[in-house]
Amino acid sequence: MSRADLNKQPEQVAAMFDQVSTHYDRTNAVLSVGNAALWRMAATRAVNPRRGERILDIAAGTGTSSVALTKTGAHVVAADFSEGMIAVGRSRHADNPQVEFVQADATALPFADNEFDAVTISFGLRNVVEPKKALAEFYRVTKPGGRVVICEFSTPPFAPIRLGYFAYLTRVMPMIVKLASSNAEAYDYLGESIAAWPNQQTLSVWLREVGFDAVAYRNLTLGIVALHRGVKPTDASNAPS
Repeated sequence: MSRADLNKQPEQVAAMFDQVSTHYDRTNAVLSVGNAALWRMAATRAVNPRRGERILDIAAGTGTSSVALTKTGAHVVAADFSEGMIAVGRSRHADNPQVEFVQADATALPFADNEFDAVTISFGLRNVVEPKKALAEFYRVTKPGGRVVICEFSTPPFAPIRLGYFAYLTRVMPMIVKLASSNAEAYDYLGESIAAWPNQQTLSVWLREVGFDAVAYRNLTLGIVALHRGVKPTDASNAPS
């Protein structure tokens, strides 16, 4: 399946996530066999949030990753395109003054240039219709010297693991979804988007193209997930070279 086949309109993608927002975290825990929490912990460590920093967590969903980023005293803006996800997040975390929820399109962020010390997104970039445009927006709103961290499903480099993983996506996961989620179509889309997503090297190239330096990635769980990092040059303008 080509990526073009997955390019639903942003409103369609948002509507799917609105429909699964209430049980989204529970379903992800089931589908990842408990690894989702470990992956998000790795992403939080990579962001390395510090007291007083302003951090943008994109595709934040219900705010699970955002709240983890606030524990050292950082202020986190949790942004998501899905109104349903944002509503659940606001309700769950109303008692945390360090996190604020904003409905936002990753390809047209409603924030100023050079506003954030760090920008991060976990398991959301592949759901953006124009991911390269989103990366350019991440670059724009990151302060010079600031950092980007992307945690995303990826391509296991070892062939037997890769074959087994894609068999899980196409055969096993749909059966689990029927039991764990009220909207199987949304998770069919999830599996298809993972299978169609480019590999680690390609995403690294995209990060460099929009202007980030010191781009690197680390595989998690045998490459099922990859943790990508980059830094905005200290002398950067907002127009990539």
